[in-house]
Amino acid sequence: MSERIQAPQTRAGYKRWLSIPTRWIDNDIYGHVNNVIYYSYFDTVINEYLIREGQMDIYNDPVIGITPETFCQFKDSFAFPETVEAGLAVGRLGRRSVTYLVGLFKEGSETPAALGHFVHVFVERETQRPTDMPEKVRAALEKLVV
Repeated sequence: MSERIQAPQTRAGYKRWLSIPTRWIDNDIYGHVNNVIYYSYFDTVINEYLIREGQMDIYNDPVIGITPETFCQFKDSFAFPETVEAGLAVGRLGRRSVTYLVGLFKEGSETPAALGHFVHVFVERETQRPTDMPEKVRAALEKLVV
């Protein structure tokens, strides 16, 4: 496991935001969003950014990101119907990998309900061998470095 980079503890530490509505199906039998769904929120804010700002064509690009490591610390629950405000930053940007920092906030809250990190290693789609990330992706990610 890589050295854990601490995600920012307040909204001010994040550079990109995405509002994600919870869904009825996200709730579990206990009446709150199930823990595994938090990772889907991480995945959503990251990949939305890569597609829109990094111009990734997730279906056809020869280089893709795979995820060897994730971490999530839960602090408060979400429940349907509620909107998750997902903050995104980059804690480490290498040639072949990136460590995203993610905070999930309740609407208007200054402190996260969950925070964590998500690592992408860029690989050739065909061989699954590590390779340098595409320049257009790197340029987009540089804007999020904290």
